[in-house]
Amino acid sequence: MLLRIAFFFMMALGLIGFGTVAWISTRPPSSAKTVVVKPTTVAVLTAARAVHAGVLLKPEDIGTKLVPINDPSAAGSLHDAADARSALVGSMVRRSLSVGDILRDSDLMRPGDHGFLAAVLEPGMRAVTIAVDNTTGSAGLIWPGDRVDLILTQSIQDTSLPLGRRVAAETVLSNARVIAIDQQIIQGAAPTNSDNAQKTVTLEVTEQEAQRISVAIRLGRLSLSVRSAEKSQVAGGEPSSPQMTWASDVMPALGAVAPPATTDNIVRVFQGAGDVKEFKY
Repeated sequence: MLLRIAFFFMMALGLIGFGTVAWISTRPPSSAKTVVVKPTTVAVLTAARAVHAGVLLKPEDIGTKLVPINDPSAAGSLHDAADARSALVGSMVRRSLSVGDILRDSDLMRPGDHGFLAAVLEPGMRAVTIAVDNTTGSAGLIWPGDRVDLILTQSIQDTSLPLGRRVAAETVLSNARVIAIDQQIIQGAAPTNSDNAQKTVTLEVTEQEAQRISVAIRLGRLSLSVRSAEKSQVAGGEPSSPQMTWASDVMPALGAVAPPATTDNIVRVFQGAGDVKEFKY
């Protein structure tokens, strides 16, 4: 009798244990709590190198650093983002900045701001805009603040000239500062995302240089040549010794081609029976 009671007791314990295990295995797992960690720092845009007041920012002038999110010194700062960096290129720095200084809107004058063009120009200088494409504009590698030479290439429509003298190139403006590219503040210029569309480049020039460019625009095709970043260069100015490059200088074979032979036109004037005069022209 005792053995039977013990057997039923053990069976009951086994069923209770089996049920407990089955209940635990079929119970849905408890949802894990998501812990949100709030950032304590933020990346802001800074001056990557020392820049002086009046300088136009280039991509290499813009850096970044992390600052505490509640740091009072970061008030008015610009958060680091690709579109924010792009929007700063070409902006004029109102005050001199050291390496690591935070860039703020109050320190910058953007190309679309009122009075930007007048503030960028040096005293006595003018702003003139020319149209370029990806080829004549150095494939979009020119930035505001760069210095460039302006080259005029023209075709001379005179069939009496040798072939080597029918195409010529000359530097009509040397060491001019680029102050804007594709900005709406320039009359007739509008930003575009089309790689094949014409774009505009605005140069800082003297009054006489502006007149030279106006004439050059009517004569032929203008292209830009970027100069090296030498601090000793003097801003603006005509080429010290203009050098004309002819087609025969590039392709000597054109210089060997003789011009087509011309036939003189002759006019004979008869005065009487034996008086005849010939005039050639």
